[in-house]
Amino acid sequence: MKMVSFDFHTIANVDEFYRQFVVKFAIEMQFGANLDALWDALTGMIDLPARITLRHLAEHKDAAQFDAIIAVMREAEEETAGNFSLRLR
Repeated sequence: MKMVSFDFHTIANVDEFYRQFVVKFAIEMQFGANLDALWDALTGMIDLPARITLRHLAEHKDAAQFDAIIAVMREAEEETAGNFSLRLR
């Protein structure tokens, strides 16, 4: 299982999250940096099984800006029958 962690002490905004996502999953093709592209990546582009851990999100000064990203990840958990999973720490 591929395990990837995002530390929200180093992620200021949604754009930075997407930049790190592309690097951590070594996505070489054009990535739209939006919710549709995230969905496509989680449900068909990245190798599964995979787990993403979001660290320190609750401490972020504007955590609400990531709500839609988390919602897409939760939906991907269901769509992939748990082959993709999300952890909040």
